[in-house]
Amino acid sequence: MYRSHNCGELNASHINTEVTLAGWVQKSRDKGFMNWVDLRDRYGITQLIFDESRTEKTVFELAKTLGREFVIQVKGTVIERESKNTTIPTGEIEILVSEMTILNAALTPPFTIEDETDGGEDIRMKYRYLDIRRNPVKNSLLFRHKVAMEVRKYLSDLDFCEVETPYLIKSTPEGARDFVVPSRMNEGQFYALPQSPQTFKQLLMVGGMDKYFQIVKCFRDEDLRADRQPEFTQIDCEMAFVEQEDILNVFEGLTRHLLKEIKGVEVAKFPRITYDYAMKTYGNDKPDIRFGMEFGELNTVAQHKDFPVFNSAELVVGIAVPGAGNYTRKEIDALIDWVKRPQIGALGMVYVKCNDDGTYKSSVDKFYDQDDLAQWAKATQAQAGDMIFVLSGPANKTRGQLSALRMELATRLGLRKPDEFAPLWVVDFPLLELDEESGRYHAMHHPFTSPKPEDMGLLATDPGKVRANAYDMVLNGNEIGGGSIRIHDKATQELMFKYLGFTPEEAKAQFGFLMDAFQFGAPPHGGLAFGLDRLVAILGGQETIRDFIAFPKNNSGRDVMIDAPSTIDDAQLKELHIQLNIQA
Repeated sequence: MYRSHNCGELNASHINTEVTLAGWVQKSRDKGFMNWVDLRDRYGITQLIFDESRTEKTVFELAKTLGREFVIQVKGTVIERESKNTTIPTGEIEILVSEMTILNAALTPPFTIEDETDGGEDIRMKYRYLDIRRNPVKNSLLFRHKVAMEVRKYLSDLDFCEVETPYLIKSTPEGARDFVVPSRMNEGQFYALPQSPQTFKQLLMVGGMDKYFQIVKCFRDEDLRADRQPEFTQIDCEMAFVEQEDILNVFEGLTRHLLKEIKGVEVAKFPRITYDYAMKTYGNDKPDIRFGMEFGELNTVAQHKDFPVFNSAELVVGIAVPGAGNYTRKEIDALIDWVKRPQIGALGMVYVKCNDDGTYKSSVDKFYDQDDLAQWAKATQAQAGDMIFVLSGPANKTRGQLSALRMELATRLGLRKPDEFAPLWVVDFPLLELDEESGRYHAMHHPFTSPKPEDMGLLATDPGKVRANAYDMVLNGNEIGGGSIRIHDKATQELMFKYLGFTPEEAKAQFGFLMDAFQFGAPPHGGLAFGLDRLVAILGGQETIRDFIAFPKNNSGRDVMIDAPSTIDDAQLKELHIQLNIQA
């Protein structure tokens, strides 16, 4: 064995024990007659001591040649440490080394392997295998493992069965571009990598597998950001003979279990709000409810005066920012510039200071008196000392702009606390959304989502008003899971395809296998998929998912460590019957 103990487990109870350790050299301190080396492995750090008067000469001299990240094995005796380090579990002891073997020398790493490193993100991505040695990344990966194990335990205890589904599948429209894989044995044909196992988990329900789950890789060829990767991991789940309430209860239970076991946080029953309420109150369908600043619609109290900006707007809406009444004009102007950035797109912003004496000072005092502004304060629930910010314009666009401002202000005010958790369900999504360019309706979730039974009649007359039997779980302003009750009969599914603009031939070509399966006794079923990467990051108190993925891609979808994607040689292209035609 290379080691009898790891570098994180020895303590005072092991004094006078003979041990063998192996790991990486974190650092060494050579005092001439004495040399101390910090030896690191996944479990911690143990200090080694090489003493000129007690260590065999060849071992003592060999210790002087050690560099950072050398891989070594040592044998020695646990002794009491004279200068104790109370910040680490092994800080009371050190190892008096009697034997040492250099298992592998190492080049000097391009950045320091420390919690606070001098390496930028690009260099750490290139040498990710070195970055993993640092505690922040290592602990994030161990944290992810802990979450995944708790998920498996919880679902398995509820009789869910983990079933693997294929990675090489047929391309189906699910909202994002597919990654495609050429088939050598089937000339001119391609597999797609799954955006989700959606159709397969439905087929498992047809197959009688009752309760299915899978922690599975999914692939979407879309633009990236901090919480998005081209390959990501889902906790994918499906249940048969269930209604929406059954699914919400099971997966609310799972989330409560994770919060308790992983974070030690007890959460009461999750609030439920409708999609329409979320949009009107928070401006988006994944609201962060750790703080207030709910929207107050001001049309009825702001469109009665001679202020054309408001009078011509579809929506006038504001938020009250707690304690911001003391903002300077410079701070206010900076926020106005912030909302006018192209990413937000507002043309301007009105503000109202709620003074401590109950009066108001506004940028539109010329048009509105104190009684008017008091009505604004009432609509936005503003208190003395608050600041009201107001935007106006097209309803959907303006709500999106104010939502972005709400989140930015909450961040600046320290209201988005990573150690607080505020989950909720958003329900009653629209089934369809209209594409303004094509004039066609698209499924807001996917084509297999069931309409609310009471809205079925609207499909023919007013499809935009049909609600979906769909639901999202939101945690701290992030959608961490979503799903729906599925269509399980062929007639309804054919009707859905019709309203999505599929011809019978197109529907047959894309989804014939599923439609055929429905004719053999498909049970009522539904499910949900959690985004594991995002869930783990939020539980870990982080905004970005990268540190919780062993080998992530950068914002261009590249793995800079292995230099992928890359070109393939002409022989491979020929074998796959592919000819490149790259346009400049």
